[in-house]
Parts: sequence; structure tokens; C-alpha cells
Amino acid sequence: MKVVILGCGRVGSTVGRMLDERGHAVTIIDRNEQQFKRLGERFRGETIRGVGIDEDVLRQAGLESADLFVAVTNGDNTNIMASQIAKEVFGVAHVITRIYDPVREQLYQGLGLDTYCPTTVQSQLIVDKIQERAAARPRP
Repeated sequence: MKVVILGCGRVGSTVGRMLDERGHAVTIIDRNEQQFKRLGERFRGETIRGVGIDEDVLRQAGLESADLFVAVTNGDNTNIMASQIAKEVFGVAHVITRIYDPVREQLYQGLGLDTYCPTTVQSQLIVDKIQERAAARPRP
């Protein structure tokens, strides 16, 4: 599978390495070339320094033939815009978008983006842990 990832921070680099290890063709875009060091020496994919909402950069990354686009920068606006470009302009079949703001996540899910919100996921994990401890606590 050909995968283009926007953002080479902790999540983008980890997803990129994992997919590369599983034999997928991975290209990662980031505006900061230093971020590519996170990929390590074994990474066989491609790296492109550039802005992920620039159509020329996305074209250079091979987005028109990608099976999957993943947007995981620190900015909701960048992730949303790049994902919409990937889906609408380049016709990428599967687009995954990280959105930190839960309200915006629901809005963009309604518009057809496959989103996930770390704020919601982490909050649910914390509440689940609290509930587990409360249930395990002996009652007086």
C-alpha cells in the first residue's frame, strides 16, 4: 500500500516506521527537515521537506497514486485542509485526520473525513481507569 503521511512528529514518525517495517511504501512530509531524524536509519521510505497544503508538495509525495493519506501535524487547520485536498483534489480513497478539538472533529466527521481526536480518546481512557478503580474499591 502507498501511504503519504503529513507530519513527522511522534505520531507521524511512529506510524511511518511501523508501516515501513510492514512493507508499505511510505512518504512523509514535514516542514522541518530535522524531524526526519525520528525515523531512524532503518527507514526505507521517502521524506519530503515542505508544507502539506501545497499541492506541488503533495504531488511530489505521489499523492495522486496514494492509497492512504494521514494528517498528523500539530495543527487542526493544517490537518483538515490537507485532508480535504487529498480527498477532493487528489481523490485519495482513504484519508485519516487527527483533530484535537472534539467539536471540530464531529463537524468534519459529518463532512466525510475519517477523523480521530486524541483529546476524546485520552479523556475516555482516563474516565475508564477512574471507573475501574471506583468499581474495585471496597464499599464500607
